[in-house]
Amino acid sequence: MTETWNFINSGSHDPFYNMAMDEALLNFVSRGEIDPVIRFYTWDPATLSIGYFQRLKKEIDIEKVKEKGYGLVRRQTGGRGVLHDKELTYSVIVPESHPNMPKTVTEAYRVISQGLLEGFKLLGFDAYFAVPKSKEEREKLKQPRSSVCFDAPSWYELVVEGRKIAGSAQTRQKGVILQHGSILKDIDIDDLFDMFIFKNDRLKDKMKQAFVDKAVAINDISDKTISIEEMEVAFEKGFQKGLNINFKPLELTKEQQAEVKELAEKYKSEEWTYRK
Repeated sequence: MTETWNFINSGSHDPFYNMAMDEALLNFVSRGEIDPVIRFYTWDPATLSIGYFQRLKKEIDIEKVKEKGYGLVRRQTGGRGVLHDKELTYSVIVPESHPNMPKTVTEAYRVISQGLLEGFKLLGFDAYFAVPKSKEEREKLKQPRSSVCFDAPSWYELVVEGRKIAGSAQTRQKGVILQHGSILKDIDIDDLFDMFIFKNDRLKDKMKQAFVDKAVAINDISDKTISIEEMEVAFEKGFQKGLNINFKPLELTKEQQAEVKELAEKYKSEEWTYRK
């Protein structure tokens, strides 16, 4: 039986709205106001988002971020720094009690990421999940090396032509799973690494090289240039196929829009951004 979920493409917004919208959707699902929802969005201005647990001043060169004209926001999900620029961002919000949602984070990640996998296939890529097999590989996962999100492999990593292509993070709150992540269209690696604090240049270069070996954007491996619009079409179909669902468009009520606006103030606040 194919289930019908909500779908919303909220387009391009500032970082505070983007994070507030994800949190608000989690609240609406938690309160039973709406069915599970998948959301697509982009960022204006381009923004560095940092994980909930990251120590901002220790890991990020805040002046550099400002100098480049990027936004800065702390997510409510864990993980490390992500530069949201030339990418399509997705979020999936679904009750933990949903019959198709496994109890563990990694298994739920695999189920949700099936939508990404199908999207990449529709764009013509050879995509699959890489599972760490050896004890050594599994141990490595527990010791991430740098503050840059795409640097760490994780369970069921989505790999396209041998390299990691989508960085996702998950949180569970109020009985709801929120998974969101970046699907990179293009990436400027020098730009990204400029914003992180490293002990020395040698370490920075080493990390950068490791990142290049592992992470990749769609247009680094595509024969033709793929646009955000083409990505939206492919991943909308991909999520429907991968999760065996249909979509109905979601329109927020006036009250719900007001809640998003109110939450955006939290994400704008220094108390939130500089909390660690």
